[in-house]
Amino acid sequence: MPKVLHQDDIVRVTKDVYAVSGSNTNWVIVKDGDGGTLVDTGYPGDRDAVLASLEAVGLHPRAVGAVLVTHAHNDHIGAAEYLSAEYGLPVLMHREEVPHARRDFLDQVSVGQVLARAWRPGVLPWAVHALRAGGTTRVPVARPREFPVPGALDLPGAPVPVHTPGHTRGHCAYHLPDSGILITGDALVTAHPTSRIGGPQLLPAMFHTDRSLALRSLSLIEGVDADVLLPGHGPVHHGSAKEAASTAHERAAAHI
Repeated sequence: MPKVLHQDDIVRVTKDVYAVSGSNTNWVIVKDGDGGTLVDTGYPGDRDAVLASLEAVGLHPRAVGAVLVTHAHNDHIGAAEYLSAEYGLPVLMHREEVPHARRDFLDQVSVGQVLARAWRPGVLPWAVHALRAGGTTRVPVARPREFPVPGALDLPGAPVPVHTPGHTRGHCAYHLPDSGILITGDALVTAHPTSRIGGPQLLPAMFHTDRSLALRSLSLIEGVDADVLLPGHGPVHHGSAKEAASTAHERAAAHI
């Protein structure tokens, strides 16, 4: 089911950074003059919404320097191959996520795992929504690329990848030092339809490749100098990365 973008789905976080809400998942647009960087692309059903969001902030897809991928789950790379094939955009990610994006393997929650937990609050409605948005559609990226250099990338916003494995092996957050922003992807979220709480948290355990590693990656987030977090799921969080990651860790330890 295609996502229809509404005006309040786009949040202007700073002058040049926008957080966009899609089908229960988010992407981020970073502008720099006439160019931009797109971080994640929602579900396959979000493709038109991704294009509409770029237009709404004054960017043509061809002006985007690259698509950065936090991780290669369907709800984050839904439009990546389309943007690459149609507009020639490079799709960049951590080297360990490259084979995942090509779909040499698929490392995400299975239908069976979801059905086994369908009795839990929120799981069944989320699963139906995810299916309608293209959650099980095959969307490989034909030519995913690993980051060309360590450190800051030569892209609008000068994003700095922060390898935060656990949700997937090659999951990366992206730090925007000049803006004091950390794009956390699914390494730390602030809400999810299958969660009973709001605010900084890990996703439920079924979504992680390695939950213990995801917990350890929260320590990496704690060390980032950022006071605004843009998660892959849930609203923008205003507060230090250190405090947010600490809260998420405490909640995970208490199994909240």
